[in-house]
Amino acid sequence: MYGYEQNAGAQQGYVPPQQQMPGQMPDGQMPGGYGQQPPLYPEPSPPSLPDAVRAFTTGAMAAEDFQQVFATSKVYCPRGDNPGFLALHNTQQPVIPMFTSLKELRRYAGKESKYFVITGAEVIDLLPTGYGFVIDMEGKHRMVFDAKAVEQMVDFAMRRMYG
Repeated sequence: MYGYEQNAGAQQGYVPPQQQMPGQMPDGQMPGGYGQQPPLYPEPSPPSLPDAVRAFTTGAMAAEDFQQVFATSKVYCPRGDNPGFLALHNTQQPVIPMFTSLKELRRYAGKESKYFVITGAEVIDLLPTGYGFVIDMEGKHRMVFDAKAVEQMVDFAMRRMYG
């Protein structure tokens, strides 16, 4: 018979499924670990990078707060055939285009464009000296950071990391 133990002498029997409480895990535990209920007032999550860009460009967010969100966020960067950032040199200073989402990148570079994903902290660490960057070039809340602003971001990151 299918679905039953085939060994002779094995006890066959029906075991009814256990009732599961709403929010309960299949093993009877509650989410939150160690059989405890989740907190009634969870910690607020930080704003997303697009929300932080909007807040910063409208003056509703301080530069330090924006940089904290930027450092932990994913940024989408167009790429060429060689490793590294693609730079725009038809501006006053060379800038690197970056995007808050794949949708924003596709709006700028096209549906079939190549890209890589990097965190904002890695951007600050790897950006060549003398270069700035622009976030969401084709977006409603475009942000441009010139080379001097990038230097200030590096200084801020170093002070936070090393005191």
